[in-house]
Amino acid sequence: MKKHILGGAICLFIGVLSYNNSQAQFTLGAQLRTRTELRDGQGSPLSLGTKPAIFTSQRSRLSAGFTGYRFKLGLTVQDVRVWGQDVSTINRTTTADNNGFMLQEAWAEIMLLDTTVKNKSLNLKIGRQELNYDDGRLLGNLNWLQQGRRHDAALIKYESNSWMLHLGAAFNQNKENAAGTIYNATPPGNYTATTNGGTQYKSLEFLYLGKKLAKGNISFLFLADQFNKFHTDSVNGAAVKTWDEGVYNRATTGLFFNNQFDKLGVTASAYYQFGSNASGQTISGELLSACFQYAVCKSFSAGAGVDYTTGGLSSSGRTSKAFDPLYGSPHAFWGLMDYFYAANGFGNKGLQDYYIKTKLKAGPRFQMTLDGHEFFSSSYIPGGVTRRFGTEADLVGTYAMSKVISFEAGYSHFWNTASLTAPSVKNITNAQSNSNWAYLMITLKPELLLK
Repeated sequence: MKKHILGGAICLFIGVLSYNNSQAQFTLGAQLRTRTELRDGQGSPLSLGTKPAIFTSQRSRLSAGFTGYRFKLGLTVQDVRVWGQDVSTINRTTTADNNGFMLQEAWAEIMLLDTTVKNKSLNLKIGRQELNYDDGRLLGNLNWLQQGRRHDAALIKYESNSWMLHLGAAFNQNKENAAGTIYNATPPGNYTATTNGGTQYKSLEFLYLGKKLAKGNISFLFLADQFNKFHTDSVNGAAVKTWDEGVYNRATTGLFFNNQFDKLGVTASAYYQFGSNASGQTISGELLSACFQYAVCKSFSAGAGVDYTTGGLSSSGRTSKAFDPLYGSPHAFWGLMDYFYAANGFGNKGLQDYYIKTKLKAGPRFQMTLDGHEFFSSSYIPGGVTRRFGTEADLVGTYAMSKVISFEAGYSHFWNTASLTAPSVKNITNAQSNSNWAYLMITLKPELLLK
């Protein structure tokens, strides 16, 4: 697989060099990003006496783009691994658990309107691609994770000076079947890329309508995703999933607003989710969010906000009120320690997040942010404990040595309550009450443009 992808990249490169068209444009880029982390309760608090983890992960990417008359091509290959994952004489990247080499992007975009039409475009984009809309809360590329997120999809894009209408669709299968379309929704390696509990969607469709404002945008999203139905059998006393014909349908719709009013930036969103989740349970969930950021001076800004997602069950106990934030980038919103809506669940309780954010720009190359979060459950926690989950503080500093080289360091601390580690939430016995996380990330990202 690795040889085939590299061979395809080389063939593409040779083909581009031999393409003799004055309108052609070729871009070549690379990225090497290493991140050393100290995890002492990142994701979930550790039990008392448990030692913290230290490791270095690395993302290595090679990307190429080619633009010609009425078309664009994009290709990104990447290798993601932890230092020492492979011993020095045996390569294990072909195993299910250590498949770090992958195709991040491989897409073509066709201009359906002639390029002489300057103020309107109608394009068809097909292939493996990132979907990143608005603030990335529901559809984002999850760039923080070394492996990122991508979709195998088709996308029709109509855009004018102030409006954009995107229609997207995806349909997943495990292989070239001779009959039927049953989809095994748990990929090899069980990479939990979404909050669907490691369950990948079988199909997805969305409509995105956006309008540019003076210094921002307003948009409407309707997204439907389907999950393969299943039933559970008991094999030797263990529950085993068997995939069946048919799908569970889920839909999410809502509005997003973002604009800058002089020194005040305002962002707000509201979404409603209904249908059935990946487990076949009827759902009725909501997400509400609002925040502001005020520029005190050219180098310093501060703001505050609140996020609210519903959770728990309805009064009848038959409907889940747990909102699922789909395929976004939770690391950017609900605390850098990823306690909520990331790989580690918290019992579908819903979340109230009250936060303050500050940003200091000490010159054109250095930036520092300091954020504080106060987390509460949106639903009742059995046992009579408080709904308060705890407090988190996040400190991040970035330094751009040049356009190619940048350094980033961060430290986070979480003061948790017994509610967070309760059996119905994270279910951790004898948990420590203070958790820490620190990292140092170095990124090199050179780019080359040829015409």
